[in-house]
Amino acid sequence: MTRGTRDAPGTGRAADDGLRLESFLPYRLNVAAETVSLALSRLYAERYGIGIPEWRVIATLGQYQTMTAKDVGLHSQMHKTKVSRAVASLLRKGFIEKRANPLDKRATFLSLTAKGDTTYAALVPLARAFSERLAAELQASDIAVLETALQRLGETAARVAEEIAGEDRPASGEAKREARP
Repeated sequence: MTRGTRDAPGTGRAADDGLRLESFLPYRLNVAAETVSLALSRLYAERYGIGIPEWRVIATLGQYQTMTAKDVGLHSQMHKTKVSRAVASLLRKGFIEKRANPLDKRATFLSLTAKGDTTYAALVPLARAFSERLAAELQASDIAVLETALQRLGETAARVAEEIAGEDRPASGEAKREARP
């Protein structure tokens, strides 16, 4: 048997038929993002006792001042459950406050407290320095290519997923015919 044609252990298929995570672009992007995010979190986790979702809420409110939790989630690309937990934690710790939305009783406005403002102001220069030191490892042309690639990947991901999902769906006539005995 030649290398790569053996069955992968416990699968009954050739090892080359599988997915190699180390060369799978979505995985590599996730690992890079997670590595950078965890490294950055060291700047605020120990000092302020907040995690990545809490930092994203503080950073978003620091940038936009007042928003609903739904808007924070949309801006920060976080699921509503994660936003809700981060908001609850930040309220308990005194970093943010909420007030009723007079136009929509179901929604509340979130904003930073004085403690939250002070924390945000202290962390912005640290976060910028972190970002600048990361970028310093790259050539200007590399940064331009990376920015373009990230933009394209972001724009393309949802479209490609929808196209692939659509290819997996049976045509409406096929589904009806297959359902009959």
